[in-house]
Amino acid sequence: MIKVAETAKNKVSLLMKEEGFDPTSDYVRVGVKSGGCSGLSYELKFDKTLHDGDKIFEDNHVKILVDKKSLLYLVGTTLEYSGGLNGKGFVFNNPNAQRTCGCGESFSL
Repeated sequence: MIKVAETAKNKVSLLMKEEGFDPTSDYVRVGVKSGGCSGLSYELKFDKTLHDGDKIFEDNHVKILVDKKSLLYLVGTTLEYSGGLNGKGFVFNNPNAQRTCGCGESFSL
């Protein structure tokens, strides 16, 4: 399961509306790909389409899609949003990550 913090929920809803998506029916697609300074990096985008093999989660009124391959890496992750002085953006709090890079956008197991 993937959880969504209140701060991330609010930002996701705002961004989805700005980009022409409907937060009540469209999805946030979360995935993992090779790359980044720690070996794997996170992907986050909006999507209207459910693909074969997608797993659907809903937390805090946010619908999340994860492809089968990424699910293994993301189980137990919480999507958060930080807007502080040290930078702002979405943050993946992933209990499976053994090492992360300084920017928090990549990890390794």
